[in-house]
Amino acid sequence: MFRPRVLFALVLCALVTTFAASQEMPMAARTTPAFDQLKSLAGQWEGTTPDGKKVQVSYELISNGSVLMERLHPGNEPDMITMYSLDGDRILVTHYCSMGNQPTMQTSASPAATGKLDFTFLRLAGAKSPDEGHMAALTVSIPDKTHLVQTWTFMDKGKSQTESFTLTRKT
Repeated sequence: MFRPRVLFALVLCALVTTFAASQEMPMAARTTPAFDQLKSLAGQWEGTTPDGKKVQVSYELISNGSVLMERLHPGNEPDMITMYSLDGDRILVTHYCSMGNQPTMQTSASPAATGKLDFTFLRLAGAKSPDEGHMAALTVSIPDKTHLVQTWTFMDKGKSQTESFTLTRKT
């Protein structure tokens, strides 16, 4: 009678250990080489706005590495958040603008890991009208591990304006 109890206790311990281990080790998030390049931006960056104001940018991996969150602090203006994530074979970016709207842009299907990603307009949320000022395109260029250039295309009442931010990784 003693043996079955010991065997039962051992099997029960093995099951509990297996269940606990599976709960502690989440599955790795799906990724692509191009998204891995974006994820390599995690950390602190600094640079200047086109009009010469200082800009601070931080990148943080969240949601088990499935989302890259960018916090942009452009000089004395309100912070803006931009979220990068995979959607099938494309990378999506949603920009939470200080103007109160949220444009979403996307890459082409299966972008290559060339150090340059072009995002084109997909949809606009939170705007009072479709011609309200909003970001309509974004290019992220990563020439090396310590430099980054973002080129924004802003649309307002049918007119576009392009600005570039050159950033350097803080050490």
